[in-house]
Amino acid sequence: MVQTTKNNKLSIPEMLGKNWIALFLVVLVIVFSLLAPAFFSIDTLQLIFFNGTEVFLLGAAELFVIITGGIDLSVGFIMGFSTIMCSKLIVMFQGFGLSAFASILAGSLFMLAIGLLPGLVNGWLVAYLRVPAFIATFSMLGITHGISELMTQGVPTKNLPSLAGVIGNGSFLYISPDSEIHFFARPQVPRGQIVVSILPNMAVFAFIFILMFSFLLSKTKFGRHLYAIGGNIDAAIRSGIDVKKDLLKAYMISSFFASLAGISYVMKYITGKPDAGADLLLDSIAAVVIGGASMAGGSGTMGRTILGALVIAVVQTGLRIVGMQTFMTYILVGSILIITVILDQVFPNFNR
Repeated sequence: MVQTTKNNKLSIPEMLGKNWIALFLVVLVIVFSLLAPAFFSIDTLQLIFFNGTEVFLLGAAELFVIITGGIDLSVGFIMGFSTIMCSKLIVMFQGFGLSAFASILAGSLFMLAIGLLPGLVNGWLVAYLRVPAFIATFSMLGITHGISELMTQGVPTKNLPSLAGVIGNGSFLYISPDSEIHFFARPQVPRGQIVVSILPNMAVFAFIFILMFSFLLSKTKFGRHLYAIGGNIDAAIRSGIDVKKDLLKAYMISSFFASLAGISYVMKYITGKPDAGADLLLDSIAAVVIGGASMAGGSGTMGRTILGALVIAVVQTGLRIVGMQTFMTYILVGSILIITVILDQVFPNFNR
């Protein structure tokens, strides 16, 4: 009886392995707070979620394909393509006489529909033509980037309604000096008084979709199929799973999330740029791997992926506040990714 109880207990290394992301986040907050006391504040928390929104979305995009044992190298440039298409659609609808809000809504919805196409092509190549995911998505990276550059001729899109910036740079919740709570609309207060902003609109927008697809991944037959495909594709086929169809869906979902990231960028910066997501491929893959997913497939959760993305957002924001140059972010994120992969190879149950 005693032996059984002991066997059921997690060892200290196992406990550290399963909870290392949360511990690492705490360490990061302590270190940055010591280096720059201003880091530990609500404003910094706002900044972390504001800067991290696209990483959260692209991390979710990568998660669906990495679970199947694949990879999507095109998410960053699908995001860039989406910023161009979305901004041009909004301007076009405004030219048709629609209101600013209606133009933004219509442009965003049309973009989400168009944004499924790169994923459809990626999924068709991988699932039906058996093109390696690396080659298929790397090719799509070039195609979407080329189309974006062709559409803009090197000039970022402009003339978007100012309401886009109001939405993209606003917050879900405001607390006025008299402790009144206001949703979405920032209260007018006398100069010198402070209004506390909580949760950027785009972060809330992102997490609504992330929660919906987290349910899809963890609670539905489709989600179980993806894990089975990543765990053993031959066994999945023998068990009657329509592997081709489910792989196609996974890549379309990845493209959908990349399009959401593009829409978020347009709302925040009131423009579209072909290379808007070019630097985020490393971050998106790192978020999934840091979150405990194996590049071999068959494992990973949305919650831990978001924690992985949060680690990256904290690192990026903290380095900016302490005055470090941008390249240090790449070095740190790359180093964390390498360490995580090594630990995953040496200790297969680490971070699971």
